[in-house]
Order: sequence, then structure tokens, then C-alpha cells
Amino acid sequence: MSAQNHSQASGRHLNKTIAGGLLLAVAFTALAHGAVEPWSVFVFETIVLVLVLLWAAKAIADRALKITIPEIALPIVALLAFGLLQSFGFADKSGRLSSLSMNVGATRATVTVLIFLLVSFVIASNFFSSRAYLKALANFLVIFGLAMAIFALIQNFAWDGRFYWIRPTESPSPFGPFANHNHFAGYMEMLIPVPVGLMIARATRAEMKWLYGFAATMMGVAIVVSLSRGGMIGLAAAMSFILLMSTRLRLPNRRGGLIGKSFGARRLPQIASQGVIVAAIVAVILAGIFWIGAEPVINRVAQGQAPSAQSSTESFFSSRGWVWRDTLTMIRANPFFGVGLGAYGTAFPVYTQSDGSLRVPQAHNDYLQIVADCGIVGGLIGLWFIVLIFRAVLRSLKSRDPWLAGLALGAGAGIFAMLVHSVFDFNLQLPANALLFLILSAVVSHASATVSDEEKTSALISSHGLETEKASTVGLVRGAS
Repeated sequence: MSAQNHSQASGRHLNKTIAGGLLLAVAFTALAHGAVEPWSVFVFETIVLVLVLLWAAKAIADRALKITIPEIALPIVALLAFGLLQSFGFADKSGRLSSLSMNVGATRATVTVLIFLLVSFVIASNFFSSRAYLKALANFLVIFGLAMAIFALIQNFAWDGRFYWIRPTESPSPFGPFANHNHFAGYMEMLIPVPVGLMIARATRAEMKWLYGFAATMMGVAIVVSLSRGGMIGLAAAMSFILLMSTRLRLPNRRGGLIGKSFGARRLPQIASQGVIVAAIVAVILAGIFWIGAEPVINRVAQGQAPSAQSSTESFFSSRGWVWRDTLTMIRANPFFGVGLGAYGTAFPVYTQSDGSLRVPQAHNDYLQIVADCGIVGGLIGLWFIVLIFRAVLRSLKSRDPWLAGLALGAGAGIFAMLVHSVFDFNLQLPANALLFLILSAVVSHASATVSDEEKTSALISSHGLETEKASTVGLVRGAS
């Protein structure tokens, strides 16, 4: 084997290793209870650091380094830069530390995690950029989601107070590998649209549709059985998003062509078939719930009974309302720069009207928390990200490749579900959920960039064809004269 062929083989091997390593990080952070403990954060960061070193080794072997930075990364970089600014502390003559953050240590720890999440996003954007690797990613997400849903259901019905029947926990509402049932539901609601989107786009082989349908059903059942009302709302949001946005897909017809997004007579059967797929999945989920036992679900939705104590009821104010009220007080006191990224738990006792007996490290609303942590600046950065991500989703659905469009539809629906759920919970503050969210964002970003390249190529070809036609016309005129 020549040196060049050996280098190419080594590069392909490193590509697979880095992509597989990132999938390992996704699986580990979820299985390690969301990576909310120092040891699991350390392992996650170590995995990412190893992947960076492998990327550097690949660049040396290839004698070239090409890094794609998607537009969606810019708001994350801006938030990271603002967090770094907040983390600077200056001591005055008396030795008192002054900074934009009320807890410099917490801000620095949060910024560190954010750096590794950003690096993971960049790795995903560069190494899941081919059809083969994106297919591997999609299959991994579907199989992993199915496995986690089945495990969570089994553990729920055989619960003995220990995660994996090994590690004891005092968490009041655990589900699956997560200490909080809302976080498990948030994770699942980002995964379930992936197989549904691919099925809607007719991008799967006949034999794979059964597996994808079964995976989506089991994930949906697990969300509902977790008794997370936010998860149920997120699930409904994901299905609604898929139904609405699927009308923009260019689906293949029987002749091998593409049907556009218009609502003509040819489009109606396609819309009907898409609705049937979603309705069938929802129906099977409901059938599974009634087979398992629907009473806890009905009580949870209708009466607000807590999953850990079915005899007690909870109102909105007793669970989240009072936290939101005190968070708004915190925001009014620190409107421009916030209390510091990750410093919410330190600042809350200063602004709460409660007796301080409860520790409240999160606002149970990711939108309120980003404004509380980073003020108006953080709110604008968050809005910037949302605008970019949905612009990318809309563009990616124009792809002439049904498989890529279907994957982008599923990823976009998962992102939308999480953004809806974030109104009620703090899923995006868990490294596991934030990592999966950014992986889906990388998929959408790549699909959007691919469509942009296709449009530029088409415009160039059309422009060249028009110039050729004009030149031919001029030649004919000259010949005639």
C-alpha cells in the first residue's frame, strides 16, 4: 500500500473513531443520569478532549485542517463570550471581589461545560456531514431511544429505589436513568420525531418502517408513563410540528419525480398519508397506555397529582408559579447583565419571598433563567439562536433528497418540542439534554447548508444556460444579417 493510500485509510479510520466517540458521549451523558454530577461531567469533558486530540492527529495525517463553523454556532459563541466576561472578578483595596456574576465559581464552571458543548457541536457539524454518517447517526438515535424507552418502562414497573437496580436514590420522581421524570421525557421527545420524520418523508425501506414505527411508539409510551405533563405537551408539539411542516416536503411520486409543496389535487393524497402515519403512531401509543393502565396518566393530567405521591395534588403556583414570581423579581433587579451564568441558585435566596427552606437552583423555565442569568443580553442571544435554527429548518425542508429532508424534519420537530417544554422545565441545563439538542441542531444546520449549495448551483446553471441562449440568439441574428 502506498503512503498516500495508507494516509487516506488512516483518515477514514479516524473519521469513524471521532464520530463514534461523539455518539459514545451522547449515550454516556444520558445513561449517567443526565451528566449532572461532577464525575459524569468530568468523563464527558474527557471524551470530548480525546476527540479533539484525535481530530488534531487526523489533521497532521492529512496535512490539512478544515473546520466548518455553522451560523448557528454564533449565538452559542456569543453566550460563551458573555459568560467569560461575567466570570472575571476584580478585588478592590479591601479585598472584596467585584464581578458581573454573583457567583464567579459557578459561572466559570458553567462556562467550562458550555465550551465542551460548543466543541461537541462543531465536531458533529464536521463529522456528520455525509449521507453515510448521517444515516449512522439517525439509526443510532432511533435504536438508542428505543432501548432507553424499553429500559425505562421495565425499571419503572420493577422500581426498587435504585437506578439500574444498583445505585440507591432519594429522588422523588426518577424515571429511566434520569433523576427527574421531566428530564427523561424531554430527552425522549427530542428522539421520537427522528423516526417519524423519516417515515413521513418516505425515506425508509419497507422493512425499516416497522422498526421505526415500533421505536416511535415505545418512546411515546415511555413519555406518557413517565407522567411528565411537560413531556406530554412536548410530544404533542412535536407531532403537530411534523404534520404542519411535512406539507413543505418534496415527496417522491410513483414516477420517481418530486411533488412540490403546493396544495393541489396531486398533493392531497400525500398530506392524507402523512396524517395517517402520525395518527397511527398516536393511536398505538394510546392503546399501549390503556393496556398498561391509564388511571395514573389521567389523574396526572386532570388533577395534577404528583407522580411520587398520588394522594397529594399540586397547583401551578405551588410547583412553579412562586419560583417564576421570584425569578421576575430577580430580573427586575438585574435587567441588563443578569446575576451571572450558572449563579441563579446563589442569587435566588436574595430575591425570593419564601422562607428559604427550599433550595432552588433553577427557574423551571429556560427562557426566564437565561434572562435572569444574563439579562437582556442573554435574552437577545437566545432569540438570535431561535431565529437562526428555525430559518435553517425551513430551508432544509426544501431539500430534493427525501432522506435528508425527512431527517431535518425529525430533528426540527425534536428541537421545537424541547423549546416548548423549556417553558415549564430546565432540560437544556442538563449536559445530556443540551448535547442531544445541539446534535439535532447540527443536523438541521448541515441540511440547510446543503440546500443553500444546491440553490446556488441551480442558479449558476440557470444563469449559464441563459447566457448560452443569449449568445446563440446573437449568433443567429448575426448569421441572418
